[in-house]
Amino acid sequence: MRVFIAGKGVISAIGNNVQENLASLRNSKSGVSKITILPTRYAETIPAAEIKLTNEELAQFSGLCSNEPRTALLSLIAAKEAIANANIPDFKKWRTGFISANTVGAMDKTETIYKYFMEDSNTDKLLEEDPYDAGYITELVADKLGIKDHITTISTACSSSANAMAYGARLIKTNQLDIVVAGGCDAMSRFTLNGFNSLMILDNMPCTPYDENRKGLNLGEGAGYVVLVSEKVAATLAKKPTTTLSGYANANDAFHQTASSPEGKGNFMAMQGALEMSGLSTKDIDYINLHGTGTPNNDLSEGMAVQRIFGEVPYASSTKSYTGHTLGACAGIEAVYSILSIENGIIFPNLRFETKMKELDFVPVTELLENVEVNHVMSNSFGFGGNCSSVIFSKAN
Repeated sequence: MRVFIAGKGVISAIGNNVQENLASLRNSKSGVSKITILPTRYAETIPAAEIKLTNEELAQFSGLCSNEPRTALLSLIAAKEAIANANIPDFKKWRTGFISANTVGAMDKTETIYKYFMEDSNTDKLLEEDPYDAGYITELVADKLGIKDHITTISTACSSSANAMAYGARLIKTNQLDIVVAGGCDAMSRFTLNGFNSLMILDNMPCTPYDENRKGLNLGEGAGYVVLVSEKVAATLAKKPTTTLSGYANANDAFHQTASSPEGKGNFMAMQGALEMSGLSTKDIDYINLHGTGTPNNDLSEGMAVQRIFGEVPYASSTKSYTGHTLGACAGIEAVYSILSIENGIIFPNLRFETKMKELDFVPVTELLENVEVNHVMSNSFGFGGNCSSVIFSKAN
């Protein structure tokens, strides 16, 4: 059974919807800049890819109250766009699920409570009254979308959204659901910014993925979702789906809590598994949307695994040079970009690349390529704890 992609939605630092994101990708417009929304002592020294909208402004877009967590505001905006883009008649008559990923939950709300807790310890009662975990975001958004058949949260670090899409596809293939809105979201928080800073893997300049002189990553925020549908649902649509989710796999190299193995064992197994499921060979892949965080460890381990499995590496680039690393949202956002690559026949450049890594034989694409035949895109997402996932998007014939 094939799983089709009927709709897509995204919000990121380079655009508030799919068309704005596409325009920024075409024009090499990066969203990495000075921090102005998140209250942090590092605003002047650590850049990030923020969405330059306040919670009040996001609330106007989403329809949620501005007091809700920022992650939920972002999630609802992108998920609503994906559903509208799918334009499925009688959407609610089908068995529908919402599989959403995030890592930060409602940490922005918890941080606010913590501030008051330091002044008055009775404030901890607020934590008992309001659930601010990752699952709360999913349940809140699913309720606003009117989805009730199957709701769950995936939180596997940076591979979270990829695993959400894979799980959604499995539910369709096993005839448990007809439609799944799958992807993920994450918002900036001091917890994540300070945590990554303590690991000393943040760049104090806009990041340079896959460059010999890369220094680290830039954090970002956003949300990206796709609407997965069964063959039965796809057959009813006036607008025929352009793409399928043809392959996916998850693996773990069990090397280190916050680092991949130098040779990229988990990365290799994830890519290999996705290829096997899709029935494609390495020569069929036209473009690889690399995980490409810009850290010394990630780019080396992923690059070594890509080189090992492909030999002659196809077009490849990291769009995190545009959006920063959006953690639980990254695979959802990059799924939308992968589909845009297929639909428009374009390959996005790896911004700010200058010097080839000495350990690798290939270099990423550095200029926008247009009028390219793109039939199959592999998108990689590799997370802390060694949780590695690859997904493959294919042109629907």
